[in-house]
Amino acid sequence: MRRSALAAIAAIGSATLLVAGCSKADDNKDGNSGGSSAAANAATKGVVNASDKKGGTVTYELSDVPDSFDPGNTYYAYMYNFSRLYARPLMTFEPGPGSKGNTLVPDLAASKGVPSDGGKTWTYKLRSGLKYQDGTAITSKDVKYAVERSNFARDVLSLGPNYFQQFLVGGDKYKGPYKDKSAKGLSSIETPDDTTIVFHLKQAFQEFDYLVSAPQTAPVPQAKDTGVDYVKNIVSSGSYQFQSYQDGKQAVLVRNKNWDAKTDPLRKQLPDKIVVNLKVNAETIDKDVLAGDAIDLGGTGVQAATQAQVLTDSAKKANTDNTYGGRLVYMAINTKLKPFDNVACRKAVEYAIDKVSVQTAEGGPIRGDVATTVLPPDIPGYTKADVYASTGNKGDAAKAKAQLKACGKTSINTNITARSDRPQEIDAATAIINSLKAVGINATLKQYPSGKYFTDYAGVPNFANKQNVGLMMMQWGADWPSGYGFLQQILNGQAISQSGNTNLSQYDNKSVNTLLAKAIGTQDDTERNSIYTEIDKQTMDDAALVPLTYFKVLLARPTTFTNLVSTAAFSGQYDYLNIGVASK
Repeated sequence: MRRSALAAIAAIGSATLLVAGCSKADDNKDGNSGGSSAAANAATKGVVNASDKKGGTVTYELSDVPDSFDPGNTYYAYMYNFSRLYARPLMTFEPGPGSKGNTLVPDLAASKGVPSDGGKTWTYKLRSGLKYQDGTAITSKDVKYAVERSNFARDVLSLGPNYFQQFLVGGDKYKGPYKDKSAKGLSSIETPDDTTIVFHLKQAFQEFDYLVSAPQTAPVPQAKDTGVDYVKNIVSSGSYQFQSYQDGKQAVLVRNKNWDAKTDPLRKQLPDKIVVNLKVNAETIDKDVLAGDAIDLGGTGVQAATQAQVLTDSAKKANTDNTYGGRLVYMAINTKLKPFDNVACRKAVEYAIDKVSVQTAEGGPIRGDVATTVLPPDIPGYTKADVYASTGNKGDAAKAKAQLKACGKTSINTNITARSDRPQEIDAATAIINSLKAVGINATLKQYPSGKYFTDYAGVPNFANKQNVGLMMMQWGADWPSGYGFLQQILNGQAISQSGNTNLSQYDNKSVNTLLAKAIGTQDDTERNSIYTEIDKQTMDDAALVPLTYFKVLLARPTTFTNLVSTAAFSGQYDYLNIGVASK
C-alpha cells in the first residue's frame, strides 16, 4: 500500500508510531487542549485531542517527493492515506485506532459490493448527489475510466498496483483508454446506468471490497484527463481541492465548495487550508514536528538523534506511540541476475547477514523486532518460523560459505540499493554490506531518491539487471489486512512490471502463483490463511528475500493538531482524513 505501498510504497509507505499528544478537548468539540496529558501510545487506543473545530492550516512535510499526487498513479501508503482528502474511492477504511482502522466502509459507494457468480462478479451502487469540485455530477463511468487509466495504460501511469489488470476478464489484452480507439473501454467493467458499476473477474475474488478501496477507483472525468500531466490539474471528488501545485516543492489544498457533507459521512472538512512542503531535510521535519509546526507526511518516524531526545525526556516520551503496522523491512534478492539465479548463492546471503546489526542500525528494538518470515506477526497467515536460524540472529558465516561453495563461487561482486533520503535505510544497508564482506560477498552501495526509486531504479528490472543490482533495500506494508494484500504485489510473477515494479526480486514461482490464485478464491478464512503460511514457507525456501525486521514506528506528534489516531489500515500512520488545528 501502499502500498505503501503503501506501498508503500506504498510503499512505499511505512508503519508509524503516533505520538499521543495533549489531552482531548473539552467535550471533544471545541478544540481547546486542556485537562490531563495523554500517555504514550494513546493514539493507538483512541483519538487524541478529538475536535470538530474548523479553521486554520495543517502543514505536512516530506523529506523527498511522493511518487505522485495522482490517485491513479501512486503506491506509497502515505499517499493512499492523504489522497482521500481529494479523491474518494468506492470503499475506504473507517477512522479508528489500531486494528479498528482496518474496518472497511463505503465511501463513494452507497454500500459494500454485492458479489454474485461465486465471487466472480461484483456490483456497486454510487451515493446520490455526488459532485466534482466544478459542480458537475460524478458518475459510474468516471469510476470505470479511472480504473482503466490507472491499471491498463502502464506505459503512461506505471506507479500503482495492477490488480485489476490481472483479474478483470480481458485485462491481459486491453491496452488502456489512451490507445483504445473505440472509446468503449474494457467490456468487463459495465456501467448500466450513472450510479451502477459492475466488475467481471476471471476468478472468484473473496476480498474484492478491499481492492476497490485503492485510490485507483476514485473517479476521473475523461475530458479532464491529461495522462501523466493530470497530476498538475487533479479534479477533486473529496472535501479538499488543489489551489496550487509546484512539482517537487509544494502543494496547497483548500476547501472544495461543492463537497456536500450529506453525501459523505466520513469527512469533516476542518482546516481552511492544507499545505504540503516537499524535500524538507529529515532533521528539520523532526524539529518542526516537535515545535508543533508540522506533521511528518511520510510517517517514517523520527531520526536517530531525535529518537534519543524524545525517549529520554519523560514529557516528550508521553507524546509518542510505538506500534506495528503490518510492515516488513527486508532486502530483495534479484533472482534473475547471475549468480543469484542460483538458489545456493541466495542462501549464502540469507545465512551471512547479522540481523541484530541491522536492527541496531535502524534504531534498535523500539523500531522493530528481528524478522524471520515474509508475513509480519500482525498479518493473517503468519506462523513463527526461521529457515536460516543462527545463534542470536547474528548470522552463520560457516553455513554462508558452504552455500557459496555449493553455487560454485568463492566470492561475489554486486550492488545494493537504498533510498538516499532515508538515513536509517542507508545505515541498515551498510550493516548488511559489512556482514556480506565477511563471507566473500562484496556489495557496493548505490543510493537513489525515494520519489524515483521504483520508476527509474530498483523498480525497473532492466536497470537492475544491467547495473548488476543483486540486492535491494525495501519496506512493504499490506495493501489490505490479509495475507493476499501483503504477498501478491511482491511475490506473484504476474505482478512484475517494467517500471514501478514492486516484486523487486523478480520472483516468479509457478507454485506460489497458483497458491495465491487458490487463496483469493477460498471462502473459508482458516483455509485461506493456511495457504498464506504455505506461500511464506516456499518463498523462504527459495531465498527470494531476506526478512530483516518487523517494522515499528516512533513518531513524535505535535500537540497543536486535533483528531490524531494511529490506524493499522495505513501502516500505523495518522489517519489524515480529519486532522484539524487546535485552539492556541
